[in-house]
Amino acid sequence: MRASPHPRPTSSPSRRVPAIAALLVAVLALASCSTGSDPGSTPTQPTSAEQASAKAVDLSQGWAWRKQTGPTDIGVTHTKNSLDDTEPAEARQRGTEILSGSGEEYQNHHLMGFGTLNPEPAPGEYDWSSLDRRMELTKETNGKAMMTLCCSPDWMKGGQPGQTDWSQLEKAPTPEHFADYAKLAAEAVKRYPQVDRVMVWNELKGFYNEAENRWDYEGYTAFYNEVYKAVKAARPDVKVGGPYVVTNSVPAGSSDASTVTGVWGALDKRPLDVLEYWIKNNVGADFIVVDGSTTNKGVQDAISPVDVGAQKFAVVNDWIKQRTQLPIWWAEFYANVPAGAEAGYDKPASAVSTLAAISAMARSGAEGALLWGPEGSSDLEYSSLWTPATESDGGQATPLTEAWAWLVPRLRDGNVEFGRAQGSPLTAFRDTDGNVLMVNLSGDPVPVPGQEDLPGWAVVEVPSNA
Repeated sequence: MRASPHPRPTSSPSRRVPAIAALLVAVLALASCSTGSDPGSTPTQPTSAEQASAKAVDLSQGWAWRKQTGPTDIGVTHTKNSLDDTEPAEARQRGTEILSGSGEEYQNHHLMGFGTLNPEPAPGEYDWSSLDRRMELTKETNGKAMMTLCCSPDWMKGGQPGQTDWSQLEKAPTPEHFADYAKLAAEAVKRYPQVDRVMVWNELKGFYNEAENRWDYEGYTAFYNEVYKAVKAARPDVKVGGPYVVTNSVPAGSSDASTVTGVWGALDKRPLDVLEYWIKNNVGADFIVVDGSTTNKGVQDAISPVDVGAQKFAVVNDWIKQRTQLPIWWAEFYANVPAGAEAGYDKPASAVSTLAAISAMARSGAEGALLWGPEGSSDLEYSSLWTPATESDGGQATPLTEAWAWLVPRLRDGNVEFGRAQGSPLTAFRDTDGNVLMVNLSGDPVPVPGQEDLPGWAVVEVPSNA
């Protein structure tokens, strides 16, 4: 988790979601990248020089292609601000249209924090109001609901009943309250039957053994096991996963480095120890959860082209697959940009870096990946799906918006091909109908014979009938 955890009450939009046709008109007008017609529509001529250039690229010569090994769900995790009822109505409505445009994608909500209030301020006294509104938002925008079982009321971690100190949000429940939290988790999944999968906790917050400079994987696993049993007893159909650990990378040869290395350094051995212990000692699991970024811990510049660093996600997936057959979910992923490129929720370089990460995860068989914060924020220099709806002119599409909507249903169907050009920084996603999403993985223009150069950080849709 990279965004401010302090919550604010939220609500679902008061208006009905507009028709998809209206949504697409709005998004096409707002998006910064060029697009063509939808699959199955009347053939059209390329609408821009960028699309003409992308269409002219010969994908049969000098390209390596790999088929998707299985379906991948990509979705979002709502955070502090996300289409709240406190936001300007028109900005919120624009964001709502974008959120509804990807169809049935997963929308993840935290049980407490990151946009939701304390669900049990005192033992047995529940306040579901803010989480109710977030769940209603998912329903109104045709999404699928999932939940992160984090964080815990103050009285479960040494605080006073009836009080909420948000500065203590990242503290874990004390062992004597593991059962109380498990009971709260069970109440939550019973209240929200639309939730079909949960992730237990968030980045092992509060579970660190300072004396031994490692994660307290024993304590976390004991906590996880309590929650797993309670959730399954309440709703056997709910899929439960953990341990939601950050797969940091560090400089190769450093004291915390593992032997798993790449251009991004070496995987930190401490989260790998968490994964190995949890795999062996959990009482049951339906999937395994990790998060991570494309660069070394403390290093914010990526290598160009950006798919080089994104390969780290595939390396982690491969390491996990050697130890368990559990499906892999990336609860969070952070794609950095190279030096000299501008990062941000509405920046083309961040959008392209995000697409490179999704490609690496999906190619290597991840079952799911969640974008942290679909609503843009100045606090987070990573791509989002709409600009801050806290501003009157917000809720606008970003350079990632259209590409995301293109990918969600296709990756979920599991029939995407991933292409990579040899000798240039171009990559492409292609569906079974021949529709292509082409991406320039660098800020450098790419020459195309007979056409204008394809600009740096370009993301261009080329329908098969264009």
